[in-house]
Amino acid sequence: MTKCIPTTFDFQDLGSRQVVAAFDGGKVSSDAGGLLLREVEDKFTFLEQFARCFTDYRDAELIEHTLVDLVKQRVFGLCLGYEDLNDHDQLRFDPLLAVLVGKTDPTGEERLRGRDQGKPLAGKSTLNRLELTAVGDDEDSRYKKIVAHMSKIESYLVDVFVQQHPVAPKRIVLDLDATDDPMHGHQLGKFFHGYYDCDCYLPLYIFCGDHPLCATLRPSDIDASAGSLVHIQRIVAAIRKKWPKMPVVLRGDSGFCREYLMRWCEANDVDFLFGLAKNKRLLKALGGEMHQAQQLFEQTKQASRVFKDFEYRTHKTWSRTRRVVGKAEHLKKGANPRFVVTSLSCIAFDAKTLYEQEYCIRGEMENRIKEQQLMMFADRTSCETLRANQVRLYMSTVAYIVMRALREFGLQGTEMAQAQCHTIRVKLLKLGAVIRVTVRRVMVSFSEAFAFREVFMKVWQNLRDLVMPLQGAASTG
Repeated sequence: MTKCIPTTFDFQDLGSRQVVAAFDGGKVSSDAGGLLLREVEDKFTFLEQFARCFTDYRDAELIEHTLVDLVKQRVFGLCLGYEDLNDHDQLRFDPLLAVLVGKTDPTGEERLRGRDQGKPLAGKSTLNRLELTAVGDDEDSRYKKIVAHMSKIESYLVDVFVQQHPVAPKRIVLDLDATDDPMHGHQLGKFFHGYYDCDCYLPLYIFCGDHPLCATLRPSDIDASAGSLVHIQRIVAAIRKKWPKMPVVLRGDSGFCREYLMRWCEANDVDFLFGLAKNKRLLKALGGEMHQAQQLFEQTKQASRVFKDFEYRTHKTWSRTRRVVGKAEHLKKGANPRFVVTSLSCIAFDAKTLYEQEYCIRGEMENRIKEQQLMMFADRTSCETLRANQVRLYMSTVAYIVMRALREFGLQGTEMAQAQCHTIRVKLLKLGAVIRVTVRRVMVSFSEAFAFREVFMKVWQNLRDLVMPLQGAASTG
């Protein structure tokens, strides 16, 4: 027998009251807090600048979704938690997302073709042109005609960082790290990595504070530092073009303690602070301090640290003697010696300060990588080619830049000023609202019971009051 599709749904009674539901609420969105993202874009034009890193070979007279529209739809979708292109076959109906993108017809009723009416946004088949277009495609290509220019995107990441600092920082600390991006398909460039025990890419990240300046996919059959010098040279040159005398410090774990990096830093007035792998000579040099740390632990039963500052040079690989700081630490589980090598002077930073306040805080950068990978879907690199996956990584990186700007400039002075992207998304952006579109207005009616109403109002006011000079974006054009 034919089953009737119900128009109402009965749930368990609430005492003497029936609980009845129906899909009759009109145009309702669960992402109304995304309006704050639109305010961020209005102030910084992150996505308009990002769109300039692509060339659109499509015939402008035959398209309804401009390049800027596609970029905004894709990046705002990531910010709102929609990691897959497939999601956009449902999202294309959402009038609120159409408002974020800037569609003047947010209901899609004025679309040219009848089958598209009511769908104001692009579907997955249109959006995938941002990722899958090959480097050599042009106006004669059949389907994919939007080409991403990697060198422009690399420059863009530095430009938007500079743009957010109208006043020069006291110094720039560049944190380098390599991490795993596990693969589960047949992506080109994947290899098995023994340390991570999986098939993966080995992306290189460079951050300044919590701002990404480089996010580059690499095969995993290479050294962690491979290719990093090219990006360091480019980033330092761009920063010093804006701030010529800016002190720059390069910081990384022992995977980046390489002679060619230290030698380049010494020749270009850049300081470095790298972890240094343990060996017999280093452990012998720290032997007295390790014994002292053990005695302190036995007396207090608390973790104890003793530091030693000394000069060190390898037998073969280093071209000169350099300053090394050793940390002799004894914990409940036993000895835990660590070493760092640096060009920073002992006058500026004593051994304890250098290790605890200058080196250890690089762990915060690792948290930012996790935030981008786990919360902004930087690990969704499931395309077949390395190039397409690189574009996906850039999309995620730009989405993270938008979210961190919302956190830094919008959430300042609120209880969520230090919140991670997922918390911001769930508590502030995932806001239900009824959308009504008239000739003169788009009216968004939030819930009166919204738990974070005061925070939302404070963020809105912060962004409205924000005045930022537009600068530093010229090189992406």
